[in-house]
Amino acid sequence: QNYPNPFNPSTAVTFSLPQASRVELAIYNLLGQRVATPVDGTMLEAGSYTVRFDARGLATGVYLYRLSAGSFTETRKMVLVK
Repeated sequence: QNYPNPFNPSTAVTFSLPQASRVELAIYNLLGQRVATPVDGTMLEAGSYTVRFDARGLATGVYLYRLSAGSFTETRKMVLVK
């Protein structure tokens, strides 16, 4: 999960990779439109990572982020409060 949540204006998504994988982290609004891609298919080595996401240009509301690494995909909710 991202921290802090709710957030204003930035949050951090932390994840660990047991092996090298191609990683994508995408942010979507509730209409399903991609609003940001902090990590776009980058090959990362095994280890722990923290990705900071700055939402200054986005409106207050609920967003979803999808983290994909290899065959693993997870979607979580985050709340932007201004």
